[in-house]
Amino acid sequence: MPPVRRVFNDKAFASRRLAPLLYLLAGGALLGLSTNLAKQAGEMALSPLAFLFWSLAEAALILLALAAGRGRLPPVNARTLEYYTVSALVGVAGSNLLFFSAIAHIGAGFVALIITLPPLLTYLGALALKIERFQPSRGLGVLTALAGALILAAHKIAAPQADVHWILLSLLGPVLLAIGNLYRTLRWPPGVAGETLAPGMLVAAVVLLLGVSLLPDFSLAVPQLRLELISLIGLQAVVFAGQFLLLFLLQKSGGPVLLSLLGSVGALFGVPVAIFIQGESAPEGLLLGGLLIAIGIALLNLDKVRQKT
Repeated sequence: MPPVRRVFNDKAFASRRLAPLLYLLAGGALLGLSTNLAKQAGEMALSPLAFLFWSLAEAALILLALAAGRGRLPPVNARTLEYYTVSALVGVAGSNLLFFSAIAHIGAGFVALIITLPPLLTYLGALALKIERFQPSRGLGVLTALAGALILAAHKIAAPQADVHWILLSLLGPVLLAIGNLYRTLRWPPGVAGETLAPGMLVAAVVLLLGVSLLPDFSLAVPQLRLELISLIGLQAVVFAGQFLLLFLLQKSGGPVLLSLLGSVGALFGVPVAIFIQGESAPEGLLLGGLLIAIGIALLNLDKVRQKT
């Protein structure tokens, strides 16, 4: 091979290896930022449903415009419509509505921490569906991380004036995300690129949330069309557009190993922002619980990383 061609091939290979890591870091940062923006919206008297609906609607328009510009609009058929709807229900509308609603009651820092749990639950689901075989080191990782989560939850419940109802509800969010991880992998439409699936999923999420708004005591109304509220919704829309686009790109290029670390990277960004910028108190048991979760996730991914290497 000529030296010049080999140099270009080496650069292309390095770029392909580096891209999933960049997707992971950028996607995690946007995920951590999203929980804090939701807290800010609550402090500005914007309901979680309204904030989620309008920001997702704008994010869907952004991704649709990008897809149209590249001539890769989301395909519409029975298989993809099912994919968009189920992925939106568990991975976007349902989970984020739970998280955004819980933030006002239990804080953005705690929510950012429990978003690290989906990989553990995804692994348990993969075992139940016989997608993966049991491995002692990965099983130990699950138990270790779940112990860390239980420590955080127990401290949160034991705190004075703890809102147990919202603590328990928020823990359903990682379950929905884990279901979404398994579903997207098992039902990915063959031959369809991730950047064309993301806008379709967001459009489906917007339709689902519109349905929720028809229920009693739910509204999409924005209290006042102030510049700061419009700007906050616009910022969250950009965050969502980047977050879900990177989610699909990471799932396709990095596989489940790196994808499972997305929540952990999100916590690394989200928890410090909640504490140092939003002024929240550090969650009780953060040191021990966070350490156990980190060790558990490392054990969970150690064998997969070794196999890839």
